[in-house]
Amino acid sequence: MVLIRHSLLLVALLMTLLALPAHAGPEDDLREYVDENTQQLVDKLHNEKGLYQEDPQAFYQSMDEELKNFVDFRRIAARVMGRYARQTSPEQRDEFVEKFKRSLFDSYAQALVSTEDFTIEVKDAVINPNDDQRASVRMEVISASGNRYPVAYSMYQNKEGRWMMENVIVEGVNIGLAFRDRFSQEMEKNGGEVQAVIDGWGDAVDSLNLEGEIDKS
Repeated sequence: MVLIRHSLLLVALLMTLLALPAHAGPEDDLREYVDENTQQLVDKLHNEKGLYQEDPQAFYQSMDEELKNFVDFRRIAARVMGRYARQTSPEQRDEFVEKFKRSLFDSYAQALVSTEDFTIEVKDAVINPNDDQRASVRMEVISASGNRYPVAYSMYQNKEGRWMMENVIVEGVNIGLAFRDRFSQEMEKNGGEVQAVIDGWGDAVDSLNLEGEIDKS
């Protein structure tokens, strides 16, 4: 009788352990982290769709607050400047970071005004087997009509251990490289004058045909 009771207890314990969810691995943790931040951004964009037209500065501040702990704008901006970053002063680099962020927020806002509602599904995260502080997170942007557009975030882990987004690939087009190519083109057009490129960066981004690049991919 005692042996049967012990056996039943062991079976019950085993069933309980099997019913418990397995501890999420680092890739699952990263996917959940990116999904949480992405859904918060999507909700904010939908809720503040009209804010850009009513109060652009409030829209910029809202986007900056939402993204500053998830997107490493300074790192991205430095890569966009590429080798020309060595020609800039700290003040110019700070100015370009702000111009770069504002140009992105303008692009977000203009897209929101003209686009239908959308959702984002975060599919999976893959940590680089050769560098566990780098990863790629795959997702899909889904329009209201059901069209799906593949997007991937390039992520890295900073000194504080926080995962930050450092690049975006949309339908195979590396957005960071597209911006860097445009910065180089603007440097050539302006005779190597970095300040002139920084001053005109908003117009340079407006004329950057990312949709055409995506269509060609």
